Amino acid sequence: MENFQEEDKKIIEKYKAENPWGMSICVDLKNCDSEKMKDAEKVKEFVDKLVNLLKMRKFGETTVVDFGDNPRVTGFSMTQLIETSLISGHFANNSKAIYLDIFSCKEYPPYQAAEFCKEFFGASSYDIKVNFRH
Repeated sequence: MENFQEEDKKIIEKYKAENPWGMSICVDLKNCDSEKMKDAEKVKEFVDKLVNLLKMRKFGETTVVDFGDNPRVTGFSMTQLIETSLISGHFANNSKAIYLDIFSCKEYPPYQAAEFCKEFFGASSYDIKVNFRH
């Protein structure tokens, strides 16, 4: 996204004005690097870097589980508790798509987060939805 910093600034200003309980974003990554998305250590590295980027704090270890007997959905599922809520994701090997959710009661720049996710996993594009939780 062009000029995502301006969009993030507007969203954070709106967040502070509305004072919701939290912010949730859904980031759907398309055409990701298969090797990275199938590497549990890379997924954990991604979580560590994302948490640092967003100035959040992990609570416990990152859980990465590989499962699924249906080829359409087989892949890792990841969860990471953070002190302000939760980061989760599912990695669909067959379609090379990654579906991430970041939920926090602390504001953060959603488009910067999405751009980081895209770059880390070498995605060709992403869709993002931003939702304030009241």
